[in-house]
Amino acid sequence: MELIQSFSVDHTRIVPGIFISRVDYLGDHSVTTYDIRLKRPNREPVIDVAAMHSLEHIIATFLRNDPDWKDEVIYWGPMGCLTGFYLILKGNRTPQELYELMLRAFKSVGDVQEVPGAAPVNCGHYLMHNLEMAKWYAKEFAAYLEANAENSNIFEYPKTKRLMTDDGQHFYDS
Repeated sequence: MELIQSFSVDHTRIVPGIFISRVDYLGDHSVTTYDIRLKRPNREPVIDVAAMHSLEHIIATFLRNDPDWKDEVIYWGPMGCLTGFYLILKGNRTPQELYELMLRAFKSVGDVQEVPGAAPVNCGHYLMHNLEMAKWYAKEFAAYLEANAENSNIFEYPKTKRLMTDDGQHFYDS
């Protein structure tokens, strides 16, 4: 079975940032999945589950209401490993083109007074939210983005080295 594209990223070397995870083509149109990575995998503690849930609600609401981007947004949701989020957009923009959007989105969390959609009729686990921790993680990530705006490593995935045997078998180090 072939290893999927997101597992070919060297998770021992990835840093927080904005990365293209994959591009899919649907006829003449493309859809791009972005990896919005807040934590270094396997090095830093993951994001608290309740804070992650709150960030999902807050930033999804922000993105789907942003006048310049709302028509491009297909999906915003957490990674199972709790180190970041996936953003799926129509089209194929560079990670650098998403920088200002992500910076604004994460900075906006600090102004939120209550988590949108955190009620039993709107959410499958409405009690599992932590707005104050969500604000802390958002502030940390926004500060990181600002401090590293000129660092190309926050926009380019480190790739795993693929070893190949003489008979063509691939081995992956991730």
